Amino acid sequence: MRFLLRTPVMGAARRQLMVMSFNGRKTGRRYSFPLSAYQIDKDLYALSDAAWTRNFRDGATAQVLYDGKTTSMRGELIQDPAAVADLYRRFAESKGVKNAQRMMAMKFRDRHMPTLEDFTEAVEQNHLVAIRFTPLD
Repeated sequence: MRFLLRTPVMGAARRQLMVMSFNGRKTGRRYSFPLSAYQIDKDLYALSDAAWTRNFRDGATAQVLYDGKTTSMRGELIQDPAAVADLYRRFAESKGVKNAQRMMAMKFRDRHMPTLEDFTEAVEQNHLVAIRFTPLD
């Protein structure tokens, strides 16, 4: 996957996926895996419910392969349900119902765009969080 995301062969997937590598906060163990990339207002995010997100609780450095380039970035965990729900909503609205469902691996009720309240409910029920990645200077 890492090799393919560096090549033009992957086309648009180079902007839909990223490979993130980071050291565990407590163990120092190196983790590296592919995940969906969410570009929202020119910022890069990971949206997830996975346990690995806790490694970014106080901010952490990660190597992020995105759009064919590897960059050292700082990841900041966002846990506030209102802020996370707003990120999900903004991404979904920017892509439209059909594309958002596919890209977010979610199914929207009645094939309509969920409201901010719907996203907030989903964030709270599923313990969803976001990580904002910013390039290190």
